[in-house]
Amino acid sequence: MALLTRAEIDAADDRTWEDFPVPEWGGTVRLLGLSGTERDAYQASMVRMGSQGNVAGVNLADTSARLLVKCIVDEDFQRIYTDKDAKALGAKDGKVIKRLFAEAQRLSGLGKGAVEDAAGKSETTPSGSSTSD
Repeated sequence: MALLTRAEIDAADDRTWEDFPVPEWGGTVRLLGLSGTERDAYQASMVRMGSQGNVAGVNLADTSARLLVKCIVDEDFQRIYTDKDAKALGAKDGKVIKRLFAEAQRLSGLGKGAVEDAAGKSETTPSGSSTSD
């Protein structure tokens, strides 16, 4: 397989999305997986920094809803919630939020290690050889 060029990478339509029935809400919700930048920002939002620049703790408040407001989109793939709407969305049925959160995690490549990764506490897996500039 040939190496990709920057133009080919930039042109790739690689964002994943799925529609999920939510009978409790009377319809279907479209979830769009986070981009790399969005994923990093979401993970960073879970970390509380101390005054010395060290990790002081983890912010788990409205974790599920904070992800969902970033992933729930309309038919044109535009977000229907802003980050400020997380508390209101989080007030919905916890069973529904949990179900959609699990799907948003899967689509975004997030999982159990997301908090640990954000806090820099996860184990790293050795990779193959690489070169850098």
